[in-house]
Amino acid sequence: MSLGSSFLSFFSSQKDPKGSLYDFKINSLEGELIDFEKFKGKKLLIVNTASKCGYTYQYEDLQKLHENYGDKITVLGFPANNFLWQEPGSNTEIASFCQRNYGVTFPMFEKISVKGRDKHPLYKWLAAKSGESPSWNFCKYLIDENGAVIGFYGPKVKPLDKEILEKITP
Repeated sequence: MSLGSSFLSFFSSQKDPKGSLYDFKINSLEGELIDFEKFKGKKLLIVNTASKCGYTYQYEDLQKLHENYGDKITVLGFPANNFLWQEPGSNTEIASFCQRNYGVTFPMFEKISVKGRDKHPLYKWLAAKSGESPSWNFCKYLIDENGAVIGFYGPKVKPLDKEILEKITP
């Protein structure tokens, strides 16, 4: 059992996950293990994404947020196939789709589950800390510089909406 899988077992076994956001280590779409410790001191927008959803166009605004406000916030994308099987592709196919169609350069992570019995430990942690779980693709969690959840936005709230921008720009 690797360090990563024992860590995941620890978080998976908890009903109300403890610990810090910065304890997570998750593979990118390319298979590189990303230590969330590297995001300390940064605001984050964590988004569950899908390539075949009516909200897929939000990739464009997520990329604009990354390009225009990257000094204030880091966008993290988590493909998930939980809602009407709208993310059926492999990690390689998802990476190609995002780059080809939206020029995505913000960090994208391996496909995970954001609800149900196999919900990823990160999303268990986010739900426990915010009291909110994704109801569809492109739900967004806003995290402050200290790793606390300070906002949850459903899919109808666009990444560049005023209510998100007001929290990331002083």
